[in-house]
Amino acid sequence: MIDEILSMVKKHEEWRGKQCLNLIPSENVMSPAVRELLSSELGHRYTSRKHFYMGTSFIDEIEQFGEEIAKKVFRAETADLRPLSGHIADLIFLASFAKAKDGLMCVSPEDGGYPGFWKNGLAGLFSLKAVPFPFSKNDMNIKVEEAKEAIKRIKPKIVIFGASLITFPHPVKELAEVARENGACVGFDGSHVMGLIAGEQFQDPLREGAHALFGSTHKSFFGPQGGIILAEEEHGEILKAKIHPAFLDNAHWNRIAALTLALVEMKNFGKAYAKQMIRNSKALAKVLHDYGFPVVCQHLGFTQSHQVILNYGGYEQGRVVAEKLQRANIIVDCGVRIGTCEVTRRGMREEEMLKIAELIKRAVIDGEQPENIRKDVAKLCGEFQKVEYCFGK
Repeated sequence: MIDEILSMVKKHEEWRGKQCLNLIPSENVMSPAVRELLSSELGHRYTSRKHFYMGTSFIDEIEQFGEEIAKKVFRAETADLRPLSGHIADLIFLASFAKAKDGLMCVSPEDGGYPGFWKNGLAGLFSLKAVPFPFSKNDMNIKVEEAKEAIKRIKPKIVIFGASLITFPHPVKELAEVARENGACVGFDGSHVMGLIAGEQFQDPLREGAHALFGSTHKSFFGPQGGIILAEEEHGEILKAKIHPAFLDNAHWNRIAALTLALVEMKNFGKAYAKQMIRNSKALAKVLHDYGFPVVCQHLGFTQSHQVILNYGGYEQGRVVAEKLQRANIIVDCGVRIGTCEVTRRGMREEEMLKIAELIKRAVIDGEQPENIRKDVAKLCGEFQKVEYCFGK
């Protein structure tokens, strides 16, 4: 049985790590140093705010250091690295500032919003009334004037920006003030765009009027899988006080150490990384459009994030496309969101985006035999195995 599990992991690492073009926008790749910290001795240990456990002085020091770096990277007054995922960070935010029957306004899943907020997710769990932002699918963004009127009319207690499908900054600056004036607590789920925000290339929710920024640390941000909360002081202290023991006990301090190092990498290399990620997305989107793919938002320059979205009208047809690509070792999701996070971290630039677009065309439009494409995919991936935008090159 030992050999079986080791063999399965080895096969996965050989295939996904070396032979596949990983284009899922909700994934990234860590630096070797960050990965090493995940398997450190810290993975065996506990600590607690009340110092119930002895032997934790270095663990506590690491967490405090990580929070200070996070505050600098995101220019936040408070930071917390304990949430075990972006979803848990979302849960903590809602549980801290909402009560049953309150209104929650966010982007609906039908428009590309995160399903975890919606009626079958956290809104249902907390008995909140989920209300969708007025949204333009043509522009892939919130309709500002209609949203202002909706906020004034409905007076939701919670307003959350951010989405699973997000190609352009959301109008936080335009809507946060009216939301606050009507009694709302304003959050930004930055799960997908956290790396772009950290790299100062997307938007700055905390300066634009959000009380808190929260989400995942492993998408456009290149840390370990987990979550983070950044906030201004008043709301941040409320959030920090409620995390333990209600929402988690063991925060996995090996993960926090790894996240801390990733934050230091982002502080030093994040701006260059985010700039290149956006350049790659734009280059890939244009060539795919020129090949005849249904890339959204041509009139707006396609994208300003790590995502290129192909509109196939739904997940059923999207799955057909995703499965065609998987047979060629090109990995996307069934929404056919194409992400440039990982390929950028591996050092690919605009020239490689042209090659990726051609490989996608050969698989989806030309119907070429997958085994022929797989050889070229493996060749391209083999040239970009080293992780960039980190220390120790």
